[in-house]
Amino acid sequence: MDKPEKMVTAEQAFAQMARLCSRKECCADDVKRKLQRLAISTEATGEIIARLIKGRYIDEARYARNFIHDKIAFNKWGKIKITLSLRQKQIPSEVIETAFAEFTDNELNASLEQLLLAKRKNVKGESPYEINTKLIRYALGRGFAMKEIIRCMQKMKLNELPDETE
Repeated sequence: MDKPEKMVTAEQAFAQMARLCSRKECCADDVKRKLQRLAISTEATGEIIARLIKGRYIDEARYARNFIHDKIAFNKWGKIKITLSLRQKQIPSEVIETAFAEFTDNELNASLEQLLLAKRKNVKGESPYEINTKLIRYALGRGFAMKEIIRCMQKMKLNELPDETE
C-alpha cells in the first residue's frame, strides 16, 4: 500500500537542507532539485537557498574547489569533463575558472599517464595507429585535452606518434 505523502513546510525544508549542507558540500542546484522533489514552491525554494547562502551552508566557490579536487583524485577526470559537470550544475564560469586557478597543470594531468598505461594493457588493435586512436578516444572521454594526451603519449613513447606540429 502507498504511504500518504507528508506535506513539508518551508521551515522544515530549510532545516533538512541545512542538515544536508552541513554534512556534505552541496551547490544551489543540488538543493534546488531536492526541494523540487519535496514539492516546495518556487518562491520558497528561492528563499531557502538565499538563507542557506547567507548562512554559508552553500558556497559555490568552496563547492567548485572540492568538486575539482575529488574528481581529479578519485575519478581521474580531466579539466574538460570537470568543467562540463560544473556547468551542468549551473556553477558560474568565473567561479569555475577561479577554482581551476588553484590547481597546477601537473595536478590536473597527473593521472593521465597512469590511465593511458593501464588502458594500454587492455587495448587490442591490429596496428599501432588503431591502438593509439583507441587510447586517445579513451582519454578524450575522460575529459583531457588533445594537446595533453599527445604530449603524454609522446613522453611515454607508447608507439611512434606524429609531432603536434604536423
